[in-house]
Amino acid sequence: MKRKPLLGLCPIGKFVFSHEDAMKYKKILQGKLTDWDIDFVDLESVLPDGMVRDQKHVEPVVEHFKKAGIDCLFLPHCNFGTEGAAGMIARKLDVPTLLWGPRDEAPLADGTRLRDSLCGMFATSKVLRKLGVTFSYIENCSIENDKFKDGLDMFLRAANVANVFRKGTRIGLLGQRIDFFWTTIINESELLEKFNIEIQPLDLVTFIENVKTRVAENKEQYDAEAEAFRQHAVVEHFDSNEPLWKIYAMRDEMFSLAEQHDLEGFATQDFTSLVDAMETYDYYTLSMVAERYAIGCEADIHGCISDILIRRAMLGEAPGWLADVTVRHPEDDNGVLLWHCGAPESMMHTAEQVRLGKHWILPSPLAGMTHFKLKDGPITVCRFDGDTGEYKLAIGQGETMAGPNTLNNYVWMKVNDWPAWEHKLMQGPFIHHMAMSYGCYADAIIEATRYIPGLTPVELD
Repeated sequence: MKRKPLLGLCPIGKFVFSHEDAMKYKKILQGKLTDWDIDFVDLESVLPDGMVRDQKHVEPVVEHFKKAGIDCLFLPHCNFGTEGAAGMIARKLDVPTLLWGPRDEAPLADGTRLRDSLCGMFATSKVLRKLGVTFSYIENCSIENDKFKDGLDMFLRAANVANVFRKGTRIGLLGQRIDFFWTTIINESELLEKFNIEIQPLDLVTFIENVKTRVAENKEQYDAEAEAFRQHAVVEHFDSNEPLWKIYAMRDEMFSLAEQHDLEGFATQDFTSLVDAMETYDYYTLSMVAERYAIGCEADIHGCISDILIRRAMLGEAPGWLADVTVRHPEDDNGVLLWHCGAPESMMHTAEQVRLGKHWILPSPLAGMTHFKLKDGPITVCRFDGDTGEYKLAIGQGETMAGPNTLNNYVWMKVNDWPAWEHKLMQGPFIHHMAMSYGCYADAIIEATRYIPGLTPVELD
């Protein structure tokens, strides 16, 4: 599910220096944002020249951006800066704020200058601090410099992550905490009070009844889907397609619940009640649902939050997955196994195919467990967790590496210094579940924590 933040483009100028040059840079910025497919709202319909140049511009600008529902604010200083107006706009809007200005050219032949953007940003940064506004900053550089594009991209991702807590989200708890998993005991009230995270209880008995109804009403559709699935997957220990019907029906019921309750993710009681009632493991269901929604298996609500954060950092362009940090690499001290089941099929290695088989750890006659290796590439991991009223977010990056084959869904990850990671994670408040994604998003997630009171970043690398 794509979740791109809406940017409020608020160009800042001043009555001194070249207004024509400021307007030139405003137009260039608008063109760049359009070319880069960034969703933004500007001030063209609010101010005569679409640029803040006076203190009296504050109220109409704030009203306009609030009505548009912006998620974050960009204050490019196009020639100098009206710092009081910039500061008050940011304070009244109370959204993640970005400060930047184009690098000033050399003085003209007669010694005059068209802009003093750097000087203006120093003034505005002081006012932002004075008014208690948290802001991000891109180095004063040319608009064509990669630092500008990369910095803007990181800010948008950071704002998207931060708004999970600032604007809130809702997670569906399907079932209850597994009784012997003390690690997933959480304080639901604190999540709501501190972080605007709402837990929506979903009755497991009702879910099972609805799934059975879906199976009865959609056998023909599900059977055709099952036959198509068998063409590219290995399905073991299913004597008929009926277990697959139930897997698809569970998927559709979860999709329906997500729409009904406006959920961004699920924490699921995967075993044993649901498994016994369905007579199949539900992990391929979770694989399919995870393509669109965050999943915290084993009723891990903090794990689901971690998955949501990493998906927000990717702007919803690809799924995340909640993995177990399990064993160290047998030959490389900086390697570790990320393993579990129910990974999105889009994360599968190109040389693999989906296999549904038995649970190799739990003694059960049932099948439906997912088995496939994950693809190669750079990896970002994160874990939101807390206890005794203290919440932290562990963030790190690594690379996939060669390692022994194992069962279920897995990938071996190499990091810069695993013993250091291990010490930080072991000292808590973290557990063994970590959300992972492909790509490098640690900087954006770390930057996001600056906008989230009560959440401390733990930089693993």
